[in-house]
Amino acid sequence: MTKLPKDIGINTLLAHAGHDPNDYHGFVNPPVVHASTVLFPDTETMLSRNQRYTYGTRGTPTTDALASAVDALEGSAGTICVPSGLAAVTIPLLAFLSSGDHLLCVDSVYNPTRRFADGLLKRMGIETTYYEPEMGADIERLIRPNTKVVWTESPGSNTFEMQDIPAICEVAHRHDAIVMMDNTWATPLYFKPLDFGVDISIHAATKYPGGHSDVLLGLVSANERCWTQLHDTHITMGCCSGPDDVYQVQRGLKTMGIRLDRHQKSALEIARWCEGQDGIASVLHPALPSHPGYDLWKRDFSGSSGLFSIVLDGGGQDAAAAFLDALTIFGLGYSWGGHESLAVLVNLSDRTVARGDYGGSVIRLQIGLEDPADLVADLERGLAAVKALD
Repeated sequence: MTKLPKDIGINTLLAHAGHDPNDYHGFVNPPVVHASTVLFPDTETMLSRNQRYTYGTRGTPTTDALASAVDALEGSAGTICVPSGLAAVTIPLLAFLSSGDHLLCVDSVYNPTRRFADGLLKRMGIETTYYEPEMGADIERLIRPNTKVVWTESPGSNTFEMQDIPAICEVAHRHDAIVMMDNTWATPLYFKPLDFGVDISIHAATKYPGGHSDVLLGLVSANERCWTQLHDTHITMGCCSGPDDVYQVQRGLKTMGIRLDRHQKSALEIARWCEGQDGIASVLHPALPSHPGYDLWKRDFSGSSGLFSIVLDGGGQDAAAAFLDALTIFGLGYSWGGHESLAVLVNLSDRTVARGDYGGSVIRLQIGLEDPADLVADLERGLAAVKALD
């Protein structure tokens, strides 16, 4: 990577991190290397594998460029690139859990993570206990002698509960457990998990790093303690990413800072507007002072992204359907982090301990890069459709 001054701004780092143009004849962007076989100069090198690249599954200049850039953002010892955000969840869990182990998982977790824990991990003989997001240091009462991993996600998926990550890490490490965090919402621009004690930081790079709803990729970054075991598991499983996808995310990183700033500003503007609207019972956005986790967000995070939820004021699923079907700019679709705004009806039936009664349908909004006034007008159409049901 190009040698950069230590005290530079985040957008400068994003613009230059990951590779040195001098390594590629001066070309600004790294090459897209499609590779399986790598040739060795002689038998001795082949047997000793004493060269940087030995086979396509073990890394290429393309994956190294992205991993190096992410390490610069995360402060991590190493980063692996995997084919999806879900793979970024499953690989580290498989790396650090074995039959007979115990996993502590926050109950506001991304649903596919829960499905993996309740399915494959359970079949492997690994037990999962779900805990309330607000527990903080009280998580100690749930830790067992065989608890090997504590899984965190802050803010929580769909309902945006904040976790006291430093307190959880302090307790987990006293019991020799690894702490993992899904940090997709904030990205390392607004929260750097390893700086707060987390051992492994997980991202769906499909979201903000990719930024254009056209690529699937996951990133997993580890500290020195966990890097070798994570990397070895990644190599053993052969779960490698395609070079074109990696390149698209490497390219997306260059503008992630300015995109994320726009997502943040627009989302806060719209969330504040939502707080004053008849027909909306509450707004679930941790950067709003009205949010129960606001103090934790303000203490630990340097920004917020474009994803939050609103709670309709009663009406049930009919009201939610009327609201969503009236939208013309917001698309109805899963994922988020792209340039376009999205809306989805949240299903909270999978919760086991964090089953709050929100008083109405929860609708998650991804605020894209459109003009906020147009998005507000679209939400007004949705609210008018709900009112028309009365």
